[in-house]
Amino acid sequence: MKKTIFTLSFFIIAQLQVSYAQKGSPKMAMQHPMHHDSLAPGKNDSVPPPVVTHHHITIGGKTINYTATAGYMPVKDKDESVRAKIFYIAYTADGEDANKRPVTFTFNGGPGSSSIWLHMGAIGPVRVHFADDNGAAPTPPYTYGDNENSWLSFTDLVFIDPVSTGFSRTVKGVDPSKYHGYSEDIASMGDFIRMYTTRNERWGSPKFLTGESYGTTRASGLSGYLQNAYGMYLNGITLVSSVLNFEYIDFARGNDLPYALFLPTYATTAQFHKKLSPELESMNIADLAKKTETFASGTYSYFLMKGDQAPADLTNKVIDSLSYFTGLSKEYIRNCNERIYDGRFFKELMRTDGKTVGRYDSRYMGEDADDDGESPSYDPSYSAVSGLFNGALNEYMRKDLNYKSDLPYEALTNVWPWPSTDNSYLDVSETLRRAMTQNPGLKVMVCCGYYDLATPFYNAEYAVDHMGLRNDVRNNIILNYYGAGHMMYVNNADDAKLKADAEKFYQSAVK
Repeated sequence: MKKTIFTLSFFIIAQLQVSYAQKGSPKMAMQHPMHHDSLAPGKNDSVPPPVVTHHHITIGGKTINYTATAGYMPVKDKDESVRAKIFYIAYTADGEDANKRPVTFTFNGGPGSSSIWLHMGAIGPVRVHFADDNGAAPTPPYTYGDNENSWLSFTDLVFIDPVSTGFSRTVKGVDPSKYHGYSEDIASMGDFIRMYTTRNERWGSPKFLTGESYGTTRASGLSGYLQNAYGMYLNGITLVSSVLNFEYIDFARGNDLPYALFLPTYATTAQFHKKLSPELESMNIADLAKKTETFASGTYSYFLMKGDQAPADLTNKVIDSLSYFTGLSKEYIRNCNERIYDGRFFKELMRTDGKTVGRYDSRYMGEDADDDGESPSYDPSYSAVSGLFNGALNEYMRKDLNYKSDLPYEALTNVWPWPSTDNSYLDVSETLRRAMTQNPGLKVMVCCGYYDLATPFYNAEYAVDHMGLRNDVRNNIILNYYGAGHMMYVNNADDAKLKADAEKFYQSAVK
């Protein structure tokens, strides 16, 4: 089962299109092949020196002078030969006490995604220019500018591109797949964090991780790995659009849990597109979410557990309620066996309008060649940001950071299939529970978008509520909500809220 899970359409997946070819099992189609450009082989530290530039930015009326470092960190074998080279970009405020200044290691998801999205969209010192305050894409060519919501105002930032993403590559003769599995990824990223911390004299600094999407899985895994392998205890972890247990998002036959966990986001999406009754249309989005969760965790979950033995009166009641909360017709819901997987919802909600809705952000709409079929041909919320982020980052890298490379910057590339050793879902919630229990000072901030249909907000709530944490440790987790999707920071207001929430979180984690 694990091998199937890792072929799902994960999260901030640039350069991929969603193709829901079979019921409940979305598949991915590549827009372009992976570039297997290898770096020169070598021993010891045979990596080019980093490129260092100096900049300044004004945030909240305060000018911050900072140093940007773009370069490679070697990944070594036991015999000290370099096997791969991980590319990173670090931003450090000048003149600060390193023992008091937090340092945050940041990455996105995929698997196979670079750190481009958080870097250029949310927390780095520069941000792409959107066409409006709600994240619409402008006409190319694309531009960027200073990010007034950069977290650089309260933490140094290190953006890491895992092996095969960004400019990170294995050396010649080394199979890249050796770094693509969950355990291999955690080990190489953990070693990067240890080496960066050591080489830059940051062991005395408060240390944080920020991951988005599959990056939240990685961050949770690293919380245990860094503790156990290196005795490195973290102060805080930010989980943006999280997935800790992959059972919660796999619409596989016999796994009914996702149908309940996705339903509240179906409701908020239908409300946004004016497909609900006047009663639900008038509700505050948080109240609508809670009302839907009550049905999802009660009557609907009971119905799903009854399976084929659900009585007719209960089935009819569930069909009425599902139509009420989703805006879909009762006939369609009955034909779906009262189980609406995500691809069907993307296609069906706006079918009569000739539109589809986005996966990463269900506020976005797209158009297919026709209105037939069970799933859309592409994700309009991905298409809205892919060209913008890629174009802006490549310009910024060469123009402002003075970093020049002929390698293609792999914003998202194919690192599948991931190795599978047993018949189980990847679940890192227990790793995070142990890390938090053994390190009572570790705080966790979970950020959820109300229109995220890749990693829905009820998924995050359910995961936290089923970690088995005692109350004293559970109090170290906070959940924040935003009026956008997977990349909630594309909204100017939500980007500002994310920064304010993070600053408050950091203050609570560093005392």
